[in-house]
Amino acid sequence: MRILVVNWQCRENPLAGGAEIHLHEIFERLAARGHEVTLLCGGWPGCPPEANLGGIETLRVGTRHTFALKVFAYWKEHLNERPFDILLEDINKMPLYTPLWGATAASVACVPHLFGGTVFQELSLPLATAVWLSERPIPFAYRDVPFQAISESTADDLAARGIARSHVQVIYPGVSYGHYTPQAATRASVPTFSYIGRLKKYKGVDLVIRAFAALRRQDAVLEIAGAGDYKPALESLARSLDLGARVRFLGFISEDEKVALLRRSWAVSLASPKEGWGLTNVEAAACGTPVVASNSPGIRESVRDGDTGFLVPHGDITAMATAFGRLAAAPDLVGAMGAKARAFAETFTWDRAADQTVAHLEQTIIGGMAR
Repeated sequence: MRILVVNWQCRENPLAGGAEIHLHEIFERLAARGHEVTLLCGGWPGCPPEANLGGIETLRVGTRHTFALKVFAYWKEHLNERPFDILLEDINKMPLYTPLWGATAASVACVPHLFGGTVFQELSLPLATAVWLSERPIPFAYRDVPFQAISESTADDLAARGIARSHVQVIYPGVSYGHYTPQAATRASVPTFSYIGRLKKYKGVDLVIRAFAALRRQDAVLEIAGAGDYKPALESLARSLDLGARVRFLGFISEDEKVALLRRSWAVSLASPKEGWGLTNVEAAACGTPVVASNSPGIRESVRDGDTGFLVPHGDITAMATAFGRLAAAPDLVGAMGAKARAFAETFTWDRAADQTVAHLEQTIIGGMAR
């Protein structure tokens, strides 16, 4: 197949996250199998306009702030005449409405998750309104387009918005469980909890800090890894709760440091109101580490409550603190849940996700020929 993927960012972008990991893990595998994959994405100041990433021809236009304004004109001038079989849009920020571009290739949309009302927790009212409004036409602009969703929660969200559920194929992400592995004698000697991800308001890191404070164990530690504009407010919150050195802000950490943090943690925590999936949860599981998380859409599919960790009602600080306390008081429970978590993580492979993606794209092409 000749595949054009349109996404806001590539994995080399300094602002890349889980959506970009997901895209590259799958489509680099497709490129290795002989499929021709081109990625049209945004860039960043000073970046090379073209690159080859794992066999993917990568074309960069504009930046995070200008990509949506420039992408159609670039496609029209440089790519419209190329004989692609599939144009797949990865909708992980504002939709670009590629089905309206007039491409001869069959259209497919991949959705990690849509913001919906949660965007108002993060952006100013004018910007949040713009993002919210941009999602409203999706049922009309993508009415006859096959969808790939990374969780049942995202598929249900699409159906609630008016996309026919029969048009949505759920393809769970994988996890690199050969890289994320348990390692003997690496668990911290004191109860250690962690958050790994962007420090944005909507991520609910403040809830994790408040739950940790409610734990009231002087021997416990909370390590927060990641960068973002909400960091000063979180640091101020930790000071106001008199947590002192028991809360450690690590900033941006390397991949090796991330694996080490996952291994030494007694539990990883995630308290956002909505996620597409919860990749960090499964990476923690692969390292043999339980998860304490909000019982929110997407997240609930990456944690087996009472088995690989604990799910608590979103925003319930007392319930989260209680879950922390159960693990802090029982190292054997941490180990037992960690073993189950590792077995759970091994059921999610990138090769399986790539196989299902190929099958879905081939079915889309065949269906387009039949019409």
